[in-house]
Amino acid sequence: MAAKKIGRPTDSPKDIDIKIRFDKETVDKLEICSEKMQITRAEVVRRGVRKMYDDLDKK
Repeated sequence: MAAKKIGRPTDSPKDIDIKIRFDKETVDKLEICSEKMQITRAEVVRRGVRKMYDDLDKK
């Protein structure tokens, strides 16, 4: 039997899946952000969550 493939080590594994529903306008904005910033859509969402969380401290 083949050995289990080991991925790149990381301090922050992405092992939780979340399903969300978007409308067309939001998906279009997400895609534009992803293309212009040259990052994945998932990374755009992660950064958005971090930004919203950081803004909580400002209020």
